[in-house]
Amino acid sequence: MKLSLNPLTSDIFITIYVVITLFIRFKFEHNNYAVSPGLSLIFGLCCIAVLWSLIKLKILNPNWFGLFKTSKKNQ
Repeated sequence: MKLSLNPLTSDIFITIYVVITLFIRFKFEHNNYAVSPGLSLIFGLCCIAVLWSLIKLKILNPNWFGLFKTSKKNQ
């Protein structure tokens, strides 16, 4: 059995994940930690890579909150 989230749950998970990762990035950059912009970009790219891999593995099935129409193939 393969783990797969429905589209609404995937959208909510992605939104929460993006907000949390942005909060972490801003918190580390604006405190007195020595975080360079390059390190912040690498951290951001790693977070995007995690999301991309979860979508490619079909664990997350985003519907983008219904903003884009999906094409139905083989009807």
